[in-house]
Amino acid sequence: MEKILGLDLGSRTCGIAMSDALGMLAHGVETYRFSENAYEKAADYIEKIINENQIKTVVLGLPKHMNGDLGERAKVSIMFKEMLEKRVTGLDVVLIDERLTTKVAQDRLIFADVSRKKRKQVIDKMAAVAILQGYLDAQ
Repeated sequence: MEKILGLDLGSRTCGIAMSDALGMLAHGVETYRFSENAYEKAADYIEKIINENQIKTVVLGLPKHMNGDLGERAKVSIMFKEMLEKRVTGLDVVLIDERLTTKVAQDRLIFADVSRKKRKQVIDKMAAVAILQGYLDAQ
């Protein structure tokens, strides 16, 4: 089985997680920071990771409102999905409902007694782990 990439895309950061080779466990890779709304730059960076790790599947968080509606952030995720699929031949980008993943990640970090400053540095990476692990568990 191949590794799967998980992404939590924001307006200035992208949390990145990757599965193990068996596709069972997600682990945090990093939080990539970019200029606000510079999605082309973020896509360049993600494309490099995809190619270096021979990724065939990317799981991208889709931020829905609590009532299930899609807002501006969801539209950006859909645009980013299309951008990645155009750049990498044969890439499958799966959109996953990411409601509450950041909250879950934050609660885990608080429970682990991680300082507020450190939480801010890793929250997006941990949200990407939650998104990817949810996908892996459902498979």
